[in-house]
Amino acid sequence: MGGFKSMKFSLVTVTYNSAQTIHDTIRTVLFQVYPDIEYIIVDGSSQDNTIEIIKKYEPLFQGRLKWISEKDNGLYDAMNKGIHMATGDIVGIINSDDFYHRNDVITKVAEVFNNTDTQAVYGDVRFVNPKKLDKTVRYYSSKNFTPHLFRYGFMPAHPTFFTYRKYFEEFGYYKTDYKIAADYELLIRFLYVHQLKSKYLPFDFMKMRTGGTSTASVKSNILLNKEIVRACRENEIWTCLPLLCLKYAVKVFELLLIKE
Repeated sequence: MGGFKSMKFSLVTVTYNSAQTIHDTIRTVLFQVYPDIEYIIVDGSSQDNTIEIIKKYEPLFQGRLKWISEKDNGLYDAMNKGIHMATGDIVGIINSDDFYHRNDVITKVAEVFNNTDTQAVYGDVRFVNPKKLDKTVRYYSSKNFTPHLFRYGFMPAHPTFFTYRKYFEEFGYYKTDYKIAADYELLIRFLYVHQLKSKYLPFDFMKMRTGGTSTASVKSNILLNKEIVRACRENEIWTCLPLLCLKYAVKVFELLLIKE
């Protein structure tokens, strides 16, 4: 197997009042068996005990954990801060309520970058019941993704996306004037516009806690679809809201194919 001598990973987590979930996130980063991981936490001045939890784990990383706590201009501004703080070759995002499904995720990703000319990697995620983390609610596979599917509202699972840090410097960071779909827009730029050579890994990288099916989430979906249309048009991909509605039929199908 190819050596991992020079491939350093920077993992970025954005937090704000994340005390209920950040334990699991930090622990699964800490327990990754890959040796060269830099962990960066960008906190938005949490009012709960998120910072105390970060400080508790900090010594266990033996200098590999960097964190800040300050006001930001939203999620994507905080992600950009984290990427600017990164010194690794490869950057990945792990949300503060998500956690890696296995301890060799970064090892598997590193093998691809070390042994091929791949420029980006992504995989699958499983959504779980937040009160019962071993209960899979939905399985999201990136297996059949190709860049032409962006126009239909499909993207690789963003928390599984890894790429070289240099591409953020070359192609730009997350656009902070998006409220909810800057990750979608960034993936369009990287995978469609600049055509990074990507590879799908056929396993679930992480578990993601689901939210409730509330009125707020309906409003979020409306905003999401509007921003997806905007992201496509800004990058010269034709789409429209009715076309995006096709993805909901696929989501229903995914529910029928849940992997326990």
